[in-house]
Amino acid sequence: MAISDSTIQEIKNRIDIVEVISDFVSLKKVGSNYRALSPFTNEKSPSFYVSPSKDIFKCFSSGKGGDAIAFVMEVEGINYIEALKYLANKYGIEVQEEEQTDEQITAQNERDSLFIALKFAGEFFQDVLWNHSEGKSIGLSYFKERGFSEATIKKFDLGYSLDAWDGLMKPALEKGYSEEILEKAGLILKSENKTYDRFRGRVMFPIHNVGGKVIAFGARTLRKDKKQPKYINSPETGVYHKSDIVYGIHQARQAIRNEDLCYLVEGYTDVISMHQSGVQNVVSSSGTSLTKEQIRLIGRYTKNITVLYDGDAAGIKASFRGIDLILEHDLDVHAVVFPEGEDPDSFSRSMSSEAFQQFLKDNAQDFITFKTNILTEGGKNIDPVKKVAVIRDVVESISLIPDGIKRSVYIKSCADLLEIDEQVLISELNKILIKNRKKDKQHDERESAVDEQLANSLQAKHEEQPGYTPFYVERECLRMVINYANEPFDEHQKIGEFILNETVDLKFDDPLINETISKASEFIRAGKKVEPDMFIGPDHPKMSQLVIDLLDMKYFISDGWEELHKISTSHEKEDLPKATYKVILRLKRKKIEEMIHHNEELLKKSSIANEQDELLLMIKHLKTLFDQVTTELGIVVSK
Repeated sequence: MAISDSTIQEIKNRIDIVEVISDFVSLKKVGSNYRALSPFTNEKSPSFYVSPSKDIFKCFSSGKGGDAIAFVMEVEGINYIEALKYLANKYGIEVQEEEQTDEQITAQNERDSLFIALKFAGEFFQDVLWNHSEGKSIGLSYFKERGFSEATIKKFDLGYSLDAWDGLMKPALEKGYSEEILEKAGLILKSENKTYDRFRGRVMFPIHNVGGKVIAFGARTLRKDKKQPKYINSPETGVYHKSDIVYGIHQARQAIRNEDLCYLVEGYTDVISMHQSGVQNVVSSSGTSLTKEQIRLIGRYTKNITVLYDGDAAGIKASFRGIDLILEHDLDVHAVVFPEGEDPDSFSRSMSSEAFQQFLKDNAQDFITFKTNILTEGGKNIDPVKKVAVIRDVVESISLIPDGIKRSVYIKSCADLLEIDEQVLISELNKILIKNRKKDKQHDERESAVDEQLANSLQAKHEEQPGYTPFYVERECLRMVINYANEPFDEHQKIGEFILNETVDLKFDDPLINETISKASEFIRAGKKVEPDMFIGPDHPKMSQLVIDLLDMKYFISDGWEELHKISTSHEKEDLPKATYKVILRLKRKKIEEMIHHNEELLKKSSIANEQDELLLMIKHLKTLFDQVTTELGIVVSK
């Protein structure tokens, strides 16, 4: 089913882009725009901008941009239709759907096919758990023995895979799913002589993306056979990248936002047990080492993470890198250590919900106290050599924090805890920071060298092609249309009309710019206002990105700046007709230069006297025009 055009238009009309994006990031008003730290990258200075007048966002650190629909698609990891449904639900709009044509159904891309197959598998495993004798006697019994209520089992869509080679494959093929899609979804395996189910005789833990779609499975065997791995997981697929997702994020995201805190645990059952104990703001790294992508995902909803550990000191030490990674991404981190032999799953089941939640609050330690206690065995091992190593280790972690004020606070806390002079720690911290900056500088220099080499290569290429029209000249012309088409040029015409009339006989060399200008011309001829969202949408991503890149959003003078600094500044907006006229002159100057070069080449090849005379006259005329335009632009040319 497809969403009707009338519903899409109603959704677009109701959207407030600032309101939508504010659900995910904290926006601050600057001038006529809004600014924030990017939700897509780990940045120290905000480069994410929202323009309410244009209904557009632009993230300069990641290059992403678009309208509110595009933002929801990016931040939630969902497709266009899902984003529309999300926004329709937000604004209470009834979604009217239309039947898709056979061509549209055939055109379903592989990604959608994978989602459909995985959804079928998830529902199939659930059906087996609740309605099949094997599923009920083995799978359902296991979950209930773990203390999971029926409501909890259903909340996480838990299931069971039959102990058969084709328990899933056979009904899937009967339903029309191809072996190719089932294999690409990670549901079946192929060997030389056999095709069979990947998951057999296991309880199933569906892994959902942020939007709630099943993207993969974790599966636990209930057999005692040591040759069988306890857990197996879906492989990487077109819709599942394990480093990008945390288990339980779909069920937990709202609670994480509300509590402004995320508990991070290791396993599936830890997440489920904690939900049942009333702690819903919890996710799991699913047994893998924590990644920067997972931290960024959590960081969309909160800047506070509390890592929950069982009592295994060796395992905790091994996971210190995860805490350092969280600090590096400018999130605040605490830790809770459970008594020896306990984990979040077992401990939460051993007491009341209220007692468990109180335990988490009472035992949360800042990372310095936590790390120091682990490295000194709770203060038992504090010989001088050990203490020096602990201090260096803790200061190394503090050095990763981007915020200077936070670093200072933690240095003071470390000095008090380890009973050492604060200045000594500051000195050690500065050594580490200087060392790291040198590394960063060397890296930047290497990057700059590569960029310079590339730039030189491109310059050489352009010099070999004198007829080449620089992209920026045409791009500037389009930029004026996108940003100012509806502004007056003079009392008779608007800027868009002026540019259209002046370039009507010109062809832009860049195909994408030519296509976008042509589209703008259609709107102008039809008497419509030119708005950026006319060019932005899922059907033409390259044009969308180009238009977003051209929007005048990032650079502006903040309120009171001139008064504060007593410096007068100017912007093209103060005299748009003049700025537009110069853009057209630059474009024409380059086109004339191309024509001169073209005629000079013809002259070299010509052997006919009359033809040579005509070409010489044409070249002379073009050079006169070129000089006139150059003078008009105020460009000084040495001869």
